[in-house]
Amino acid sequence: MRAVLVVNPKATTTSERSRDVLVRALRSEVDLAVRYTRRRGHATDLAREAAEEGVDLVVTLGGDGTVNEVVNGLMTAEPPTVTGGTSADRLPALATVPGGSTNVFARALGLPREWPDGTSMILEGLRLGRSRTIGLGRADDRYFTFCAGFGLDAAVVHRVEMARKRGRVSTPSLYLRAAVNQYFLGSDRRHPMIRLERPGEESEGELATAIIQNTAPWTYLGDREINPNPDASFDLGLDVMALRQLRVASTSRTVTQMFSRHPDPRGRQVLRLHDVAEFTLVASRPQAFQLDGDYLGEREKVRFTSVPAALRVIC
Repeated sequence: MRAVLVVNPKATTTSERSRDVLVRALRSEVDLAVRYTRRRGHATDLAREAAEEGVDLVVTLGGDGTVNEVVNGLMTAEPPTVTGGTSADRLPALATVPGGSTNVFARALGLPREWPDGTSMILEGLRLGRSRTIGLGRADDRYFTFCAGFGLDAAVVHRVEMARKRGRVSTPSLYLRAAVNQYFLGSDRRHPMIRLERPGEESEGELATAIIQNTAPWTYLGDREINPNPDASFDLGLDVMALRQLRVASTSRTVTQMFSRHPDPRGRQVLRLHDVAEFTLVASRPQAFQLDGDYLGEREKVRFTSVPAALRVIC
């Protein structure tokens, strides 16, 4: 089996020594080439090249951003030998070694949080031929694996990214402070500006923010799962939770529901949609936008679609 390991050398929970251990372990099972990312977006190019070379497996070592880039490279590749079938049949399989600070995608697949344990499970999966096919989400022309955000949560992601560029370490407390500051100081809580449109359905207007999930959980706070849409699944369409208002009382109640051990956010200010194939978010003013925890700027309109049975993953 030919494989390519795409390494983000800035992955927060690995070192050069641990990468060497991983490479030796993988080479005991596969014919492995190692390629390092040099800039944002480089993993997309490396994964696309690997798929077009006809490799059987692409392994990532990095966080959710690296995984997202690799998935986009795979999904936009043109493999040289296999035609027809689903994209999962045509493309290399994906294996994800958790190397970031949160690793939502890997943990949603059932992998352990730490990279040594994750590596052991992946090696076992390769020996046993254990894999599953998952669906993806797509926002306009970019794919995502577990979540997207339009509005408040994306603005929080932007605050965290700016803090990390100033040298701050990504921690749960950093995200909490960024969320509180964005909510009270950076949000227009009085004038909801987002509309959700679905084919053949009446539009839902005057929404303040929207969270989209392709699986559950949405994210983690340490070891605690955070689940606005607890029924979201890789095997179904997309789930949406939107807030109509960002009033202090109703927003606090919804956040408390999301953080509970049996989450089921409800209320007059909450819109929930389950297993949706397609919808569009339209804003009267540009809104912050994120995919898989990476801030992608501001948008006025984003079309979301579910892509079933898109990718085979080692689990």
